Amino acid sequence: MKRILLAIVITICQVSFSVAQQAPVKQWGQLQVIGTQLCDQQGNPVVLRGISLGWHNLWPRFYNKKAVKTLKNDWHANVIRAAMGLHIEDNYLENPDYALQCMENVIDAAIKQDVYVIIDWHSHKLLTDEAVKFFGRMAKKYGKHPHVIYELYNEPIEDSWDALKEYAYTVIREIRKYDPDNIILMGCPHWDQDINLVAASPLEDVTNVMYTVHFYASTHKDYLRQRVVEAHKVVPIFVSESGVTEASGDGEINEEETQKWVDMMERERISWVFWSVSDKNESCSMLIPRATAGGPWPDDVIKRSGKIVKGLLTKYNK
Repeated sequence: MKRILLAIVITICQVSFSVAQQAPVKQWGQLQVIGTQLCDQQGNPVVLRGISLGWHNLWPRFYNKKAVKTLKNDWHANVIRAAMGLHIEDNYLENPDYALQCMENVIDAAIKQDVYVIIDWHSHKLLTDEAVKFFGRMAKKYGKHPHVIYELYNEPIEDSWDALKEYAYTVIREIRKYDPDNIILMGCPHWDQDINLVAASPLEDVTNVMYTVHFYASTHKDYLRQRVVEAHKVVPIFVSESGVTEASGDGEINEEETQKWVDMMERERISWVFWSVSDKNESCSMLIPRATAGGPWPDDVIKRSGKIVKGLLTKYNK
């Protein structure tokens, strides 16, 4: 009898893991923040692990439903980040209709595939009025879907935390007019590294808000990991962008430091996303130009960084 009961328990666990892999939103539902932890609709801790598309205005060819399906089924991502570019040529400010088309392609596909999707305002400058308009539109259209996560500011560079708090309050108020509960991510000063400033003075009277940290493993090592661990005692953290390379996105690939970061994030139960699905001639870009727009992508078109990230996703999202 004990063997039969054990077999039943194992089967149930296997089915549960399978459901989470194949339909994470069905498994976890409406995400929420409890204390410093991202949790599912039942209050159980959740770790999202996924991948970011490159800038929409540089690699729009990957902003399609087949790519989303490939990242879910072949790469085992349970969250996909759509990075809407606010800089360089043909960006959202210059060509908003095209930007929205790219973003909505990915968001709609993620909802269909039942994975979480990060709507990333991929900016390095404060653009409050434009962000309010954009996120209001996104919240009106997609706020009813538990799949959606809003990322308010990709990587502040020179903005003070006081200025960023004012910006965050303004954009959050607009989102909450239409969407009372989906997760909101907010960046912190100095390329999303000064999370200690956030821990010393977090946003007040907001719900389901987390703070982002970005790292690139060949540049950001023990000092930033320790800063994250200390800050995570006080505030909820989501690593919405990370890389296996130097901070430039190029140069040395450091697998040892990447694994140290993953080990820490897994211990702390911090969600993580790696950069990026693109075909640029740089180390962090995961595909070569010969790769098709939607995949699936055989090993001969996946670069070293892509193979590392795919391996991590397959290992931890099993």
